[in-house]
Amino acid sequence: MPKLKLSKSSLHRQQEQLKLYKRLLPSLDLKRRQLTVEAQKAEAEYETAKSAIETLEARIGEELPMLADEEFRLEGLVKLTGYQAGEQNVVGVRLPILKSVECQVADYSRLASPPWVDMLVQRLKDAAEQRLRAEIAGQRVDILRQQVRRITQRVNLFDKILIPEAKKNIQRIRVYLGDVERSAVVTSKLAKGKQLGLRESGIG
Repeated sequence: MPKLKLSKSSLHRQQEQLKLYKRLLPSLDLKRRQLTVEAQKAEAEYETAKSAIETLEARIGEELPMLADEEFRLEGLVKLTGYQAGEQNVVGVRLPILKSVECQVADYSRLASPPWVDMLVQRLKDAAEQRLRAEIAGQRVDILRQQVRRITQRVNLFDKILIPEAKKNIQRIRVYLGDVERSAVVTSKLAKGKQLGLRESGIG
C-alpha cells in the first residue's frame, strides 16, 4: 500500500475519494438488497419446482395404479432429447430460463397397448419437463447466491474499509497541516520578534 502523503493535494485527493465512496455506497447497497430479494424468490421457485415433481409423480401413481402390475415396458418410452434455454436479465444479472423442451416418444402400437398408455406418455413428458425446470431453477439460485455474496463483499469493502480509511487519512493530513501551519506562525513570530529586537538595538 503506498505511503500516505501529508500534503494539501493528498488531502484534496482523499476528500474526492471519500465523496465518490459515499456516492457509490447507497447504489451498491440497493443492488445488494434487490439481489437478496431475487435470490429469495428464486429459492422459493426452486422449492416449488421440486415439489411439483413429487406432486406429478404421486399423480401418476394415483391415475395409473396399474403401472405396478402391468407387464408393460416403460424403459425408453419417453426420452428427453433436447431443450432450448434463454436468458433473463434480473437486476443486471443474466439468469437462464427454459423456453422449450423436446421429448422423443418410442414407437408403440396404440391398438396392442393398453388405453392408458397415451396418458402415461403425456405424464412422463410433463415429468421430464418439470425435472428440467427444477434443474434450471437450481442454477438460478446458485447464480443469484454468488452475486449476493459478491455485492455484499463490495458493500462491506466500501462501508467498513474504504470510507473509514479515507476519513482517518483526511483527519491525519489535517492534523499534520494544522501543526505545520502553527509551527510556521510561531517561527514567523519569533523571526519578527528577533528582527524587531535587532532594530531596537540599532543593529537592523
